[in-house]
Amino acid sequence: MPIYVQHEVLGRIPDVFNAEAIWQAPGLALFARRPLLRDLLERCPREQRGRAATRCFTHVTLRLPQEDVDDDYHLTRGNRARDLAQTLATLHQKDFGDLLGADQVRYHVTGADDLQPGEIEVRFGHAVYLPGPDEKVLFHVSASTDSAVWKPVCPVYPDQRLAVIDEASAPGWPFGAVGTLLLINDGPDAQPTLQVRPKDALECRREEGRSGQATYVVTRKGDPQGRRLLLKVERAGGAPEARPLMQPLMQPSAQPLMQPEMRPDTQPMMQPVGRPAVWQSRPQAAPVRGRAGIGVQAAVDDGTALPQAVAARAAAVGGQTDATFAPGTRQRLVLAALALPRLSRYRGTGAAALSVPFDRALAVTAQADRARDNGACGAADGALTLVVDADDTLHAVTAAGRERIALPATFAPVGERKLHVQAVPRQLAERYCALVALPVPVAVPVTQGSFGRGTPDLAALRVLDVPGLLARDGATAPDTPDRLGLSRAAFAFDAGPQGLSITRQSATQALYHLDAALGFVGIIDGAASEGVAGNAPFMLPPGHHVVAGHYVLRFDA
Repeated sequence: MPIYVQHEVLGRIPDVFNAEAIWQAPGLALFARRPLLRDLLERCPREQRGRAATRCFTHVTLRLPQEDVDDDYHLTRGNRARDLAQTLATLHQKDFGDLLGADQVRYHVTGADDLQPGEIEVRFGHAVYLPGPDEKVLFHVSASTDSAVWKPVCPVYPDQRLAVIDEASAPGWPFGAVGTLLLINDGPDAQPTLQVRPKDALECRREEGRSGQATYVVTRKGDPQGRRLLLKVERAGGAPEARPLMQPLMQPSAQPLMQPEMRPDTQPMMQPVGRPAVWQSRPQAAPVRGRAGIGVQAAVDDGTALPQAVAARAAAVGGQTDATFAPGTRQRLVLAALALPRLSRYRGTGAAALSVPFDRALAVTAQADRARDNGACGAADGALTLVVDADDTLHAVTAAGRERIALPATFAPVGERKLHVQAVPRQLAERYCALVALPVPVAVPVTQGSFGRGTPDLAALRVLDVPGLLARDGATAPDTPDRLGLSRAAFAFDAGPQGLSITRQSATQALYHLDAALGFVGIIDGAASEGVAGNAPFMLPPGHHVVAGHYVLRFDA
């Protein structure tokens, strides 16, 4: 394996700011002297033909004892360090002028706590690059172990050919002292590539991201723990886009869940002081389908935020229902996505933060232990937690930390399964801040019944109806997220061959119709284009979605 970075420690230098003492030893005692900077550059040329050097390295980094650098800053405002770099550059040009070509000689002086007094560490080589004073960054490289929290690794400049990434430079490096990553930059018009060394120990896979971004997944061969490192190479703002060599074929599975739409600036709706608007009195509830059959009246909503009874929730096991099924029926309701609400709309309820935890299989887990993180819930044993703050900002919380989410975003904290977080259609942007497609949907067979926080028929689909997921600010705050925007009886349904017949049961319940790609179609019981008046049944086609509260339900037939 070639040496991409030459680094040597020069010792016994009385004055670390003396350029001549660092460059070359005085006198003619050639066989007794120790190698200094000039000798190292001469012994390690950049290019050579036979034994004759044709090019030399021109970018050199000097690391001095931190105490000496601090004293220079205190006494001379860093003038000695600048004079050292300029003098060494002059000596470099004088002694290696015929090997420079068009390259510029650049020196950089910095401090280090791991050096003893009188020691200097010099670094140069193929992967050592010092940018010019006006040179802008071309790529930003960041690393992650869970695809949620990214930490910076290094910048890459337009004229920088190579960048070495290893245990010393990559935060969270999971491979110990094994392996080195080599990032190759072929210029602004080309996509960077990542190679691993040695190839028999590490393997690398590239995943296409959004425009101007590439993600690499590095794993160790034969690792039983499946440890991996994710590297994201993102083109800096204002940098020219790379020219694609060919237009890739888009596979059906690679199509986005929905087209991101521009979200209009929306002002938070301030709730009046007094009774919160998130739950309202419904003196006369519509008939719902309960365990005793059709005709059971829903309990009168007295405005209190009481969670669903645990016994009723435990009785509704996924895959079971109280409805009677005909042989061979395949009609079912699927919880395909979650619409994360804007908590600023419910400021008067005391809701401070909403957490959605996912386990290692990326299924919504309400039973995993949760820990507090900056006032919000976080999954201690899970893989990832999505958090919506009171100011409608989104964060991803993992064991590595907490990071704000920029939409659209994709997370793969464990294995190959991915979690997609998309922007909502602009017609829903006033009420919701993001749409989370569930990698592990929840399905329940249906024929007829009702959906709402007060009906146990489809309790298995209400995965967020769990105390603890909603951080509360005050004693009157709701216990579970289902109190935010979901009525006791949201809608009644009847499954048929043509689709799902939906009848809205609450006048304050907002219902939205989304197509198979999660694109906005209309408002149920409120859009004239649907030809629906009042509470007349609405027919939801198979494969389409209905949004009630923060649940996005798909009807499969």
